[in-house]
Amino acid sequence: MSATSDDTARSVQSYIDETPRWPDGTVTGLVPLTAMQWRIWLLATAGKFFEGMVVFMTGVALPLIVAEFALDDVQKGVIGASVLAGILIGASLLGSMADSFGRKRMFIIELVIFAAFLLALTFSTSWIWIAIFLFGMGTALGCDYPTAHLVISESIPSKDRGKLVLGAFAFQAVGALVGTAVGYLILANADDLTAWRWMYATAIVPAALVIIGRFFVSDSPHWLVSRGRVKEAEHEVARLLKRNPAYPKSVKLKLSKEHEHTKGSSYIALFKKKNRRATILASVPWFIQDLATYGIGIFTPTILAATIGAGSSHPRNVADILNNDIIATKGAAFLDILLVVGVLFAIFLADRVGRIKLQIFGFIGCAVGLGMAALSLNTHGSTETWLLFGGFMLFNFMTNLGPNAQTYLIAGEVFPTKIRGTGAGFAASFAKIGAVLTAFFFPILLKDIGIQALLMCLIVASLIGAVITYAYRIETAGKNLEDLDS
Repeated sequence: MSATSDDTARSVQSYIDETPRWPDGTVTGLVPLTAMQWRIWLLATAGKFFEGMVVFMTGVALPLIVAEFALDDVQKGVIGASVLAGILIGASLLGSMADSFGRKRMFIIELVIFAAFLLALTFSTSWIWIAIFLFGMGTALGCDYPTAHLVISESIPSKDRGKLVLGAFAFQAVGALVGTAVGYLILANADDLTAWRWMYATAIVPAALVIIGRFFVSDSPHWLVSRGRVKEAEHEVARLLKRNPAYPKSVKLKLSKEHEHTKGSSYIALFKKKNRRATILASVPWFIQDLATYGIGIFTPTILAATIGAGSSHPRNVADILNNDIIATKGAAFLDILLVVGVLFAIFLADRVGRIKLQIFGFIGCAVGLGMAALSLNTHGSTETWLLFGGFMLFNFMTNLGPNAQTYLIAGEVFPTKIRGTGAGFAASFAKIGAVLTAFFFPILLKDIGIQALLMCLIVASLIGAVITYAYRIETAGKNLEDLDS
């Protein structure tokens, strides 16, 4: 088997996408990823894993934090919203630094920041410090939204981009499941309110190992070429595509218009006429889905405890608080399995069915699931339980099949190359406004208007998300991203 390489200088992506040929010129059609490409992908999944773990673990830890520090509803809302507020800031502020300081450098720095605040969180002495440290962790996780997408996209063949980006995103659901499960295991063996500290502490060692691993990945040759550092880029391409036997045997890169370094793009460009449709499609549905996904995700234990009423409605001591939290967490952990199942279906179907169809179908499915949960409040006994759990199961499956997965994928595809990073970062930040609003106001609204009215509001929001997706649709499945530049 031979390659088509010669002494002519070529682009970075042409080397990454190159397919070996048999001596007669027949293309093999298969290029297995190298060890370095798999390493980059695996380490990039960590950010999404830690996000899901921390955000959903907060839902388990929150009742204990509330009890330990005697928080009111506003303070409880601040705690719930802190991580998401950090993600909102980090996605635009730190994420854009990957263009200035390099993908690998920010890939490492973001997780160092995360680990530092995570460690500090376990020693928090007041609810204010808890909020500050959660915000710091969120800032680091926000940086990961554009950075992880770039690290994966700029190191793998174009034909594998969609499934591998979504594959990394799937670890958000895995993290949510692990976070809820870890919370349950610690609660089951706890005898005081400080157990929440051990929940977060379980992520410290894994975070440290990921930081070490990220020091040993290759840097983005795309970014190096854009900075005019061609020789370094050639070295990194060779590291990225190292195989046995060697293929390609030599790398000679060229500067092209696509890779010439330009000053950072302005956010104003996102709202110009030619990009406005893409900006709305990438940002507004993501905002809407975060309203429901994070609200339901964080407060599922609270909703289950309030609705099913299996525990003590008025906890009298620490044992009652822990027992109520354990009961609700069991249900939440079971429901979180559907998040994993949903995103697995999304990975399989995104390129076959299309992003837009899945997003619309998912929004409608979310509305149906929330409707079932709302109806459960008008029933009793086993019917109430089946409708509530069935509704939340359907919601979790549909949100990760559709809007939760597809909005992340679409945001990194619909913008022209020169503003793709800016657009993806803006969309992530705009979406997290919805998540922050939900996390802050959910406990207040649960008390003021009740669970059923709140669920009805989320149903309407989901249906609006489906309408906006259809109205501003741009299907990117099967398209070369460079075609969107014109």
